[in-house]
Amino acid sequence: MAFVSSCNTKSNNTIERLDGSTIIKDSVSYKVDHLTKEANVTGMAVAIFNNNQPVYEHVTGYKDASEKLLLTDSTSIYGASLSKAVFAVLTMKMVEDGVIDIDTPLESYLPKKIYQYEPQTKWHDDYRGLETDSLYHKITARMCLAHTTGFINWRFFEPDMKLKVHGIPGEKYSYSGEGFVYLQVVLEKITGKNLEELVQENIFKPLGMNNSAFEWKPEFEKDFAYGHAKDGSLYEKDKDNEPRSASTMETTFSDYVKFLTAVLNNKLISKESTNEMFSPQVKINSLTQFNEGAKLTTDKYENIKLSYGLGWGYIETPYGVGVFKGGHGSGFQHYSIIFPKSGKGILIMSNSDNAESVFKELLEYSIADKYMPWQWLNYIPYK
Repeated sequence: MAFVSSCNTKSNNTIERLDGSTIIKDSVSYKVDHLTKEANVTGMAVAIFNNNQPVYEHVTGYKDASEKLLLTDSTSIYGASLSKAVFAVLTMKMVEDGVIDIDTPLESYLPKKIYQYEPQTKWHDDYRGLETDSLYHKITARMCLAHTTGFINWRFFEPDMKLKVHGIPGEKYSYSGEGFVYLQVVLEKITGKNLEELVQENIFKPLGMNNSAFEWKPEFEKDFAYGHAKDGSLYEKDKDNEPRSASTMETTFSDYVKFLTAVLNNKLISKESTNEMFSPQVKINSLTQFNEGAKLTTDKYENIKLSYGLGWGYIETPYGVGVFKGGHGSGFQHYSIIFPKSGKGILIMSNSDNAESVFKELLEYSIADKYMPWQWLNYIPYK
């Protein structure tokens, strides 16, 4: 039997699900292996949390399917937008330390206009396009983390590829990596430290996340995962990204489990800061997160109060508030959701473009989460 009806029968071989029922760990492993095979998922790592601690971990598949090299919990994996959750915690630490105030316009911290600075990177700190923008000066750290800056996701999607604000900052949800990077650049100028220094000093080193960075490190060469396309072919590994808060984190499954455990236990920031981070900042009523559906409104997610917190998505369920963060890049698809009140949650990391197609079924089976907004996230089941 895969399920046990009463949580009173818990043992070291069982996991307590959100509804109080328990499930045998071996059956979860079987399900993960079955789903990855059926949906042609190259590699996948899954962790489940009970009582604020990881109680189950399982890694299956390959880091390089062409060479049949196995994925492990210490394999370097491109984190994609899981980067944003880490940066959100870093920002809240900066707020606690008095470096910035979360509601003070970021421009006010700088001795000159952001567009007057000489760019130091290939592109992401080039703000000369904002010289004629009359709205960006209103943007705060809260708006950056809540995706309400008015910036498009990436400037490359603008017709002229120049950054600009669409609408009044703070009024509307619109997912934006640029918002996170803008906050990063301001923090770097305030502190005199780059993102990599800040995140190592405040998050990675304190947690012993020794295989994580926001830039490629030579030591990652010995054990890293390639991203795989839907047909199983390999993407070329991108190793020349400059540190960007929204997207460039390299980590391992083992390291990211440490991060989520620390978040659940308020190890990096206070409980008050965590509660602020996990509070709804802006209601979401778009049909989907991206593409054409992002322009359409709906009330279909009203029952879960779909919103965005500070760096994390937010839903309300019969089992309490759930805060989630995914990651999506060429050949890498991740998802995490934690329920702070019960200390339960799940982390899924994969190096396959097919992974999101199993997320809905896996969450329902493993932790009894039937409330994930899978349509909004575009996690279309493989069946």
